[in-house]
Amino acid sequence: MPSPPQPEPIDPATLPDLCRAVIREAKFPMLASLDGDQARVRPVSPVRVDEDSFTVYVANLRSYHKTGEIAANPKVELCYLAPNHDQVRITGVAEILDDRPLLEEIWESNPLLRRYLGSLDNPQLIIYRIVPDRLRFMREWALEYHEVPISGPEN
Repeated sequence: MPSPPQPEPIDPATLPDLCRAVIREAKFPMLASLDGDQARVRPVSPVRVDEDSFTVYVANLRSYHKTGEIAANPKVELCYLAPNHDQVRITGVAEILDDRPLLEEIWESNPLLRRYLGSLDNPQLIIYRIVPDRLRFMREWALEYHEVPISGPEN
């Protein structure tokens, strides 16, 4: 029986940059939330990522089922999977963004939001800010996560 692949050792100082690379390559993470006692996961398209703090902003519509899930339990996790199968997991709390200047900046930088929703004041629009309280990286086949220090203005 062949031996399993051996991942290259990782210098802990490179972990934040490895995470940023996965986030850039993966683009569409899976968002996990809870529906009562049942886990739910779905792909999302972040509208902004602050790479220094690993804070992720996700657009949502009030009519989506996950809106109720997050209102009942705002603890969520994002999982990014790069084409080479490296993973980044961001565990945190989803909060509704109410910072009007930041909302306007996100709105102006996202033509799809403008096209589909017409106005930043569309009552269906919610932007969640997910501030990490835990950040982990795993190299493909490594079978172990590396805890990544979180820094930035929010943490």
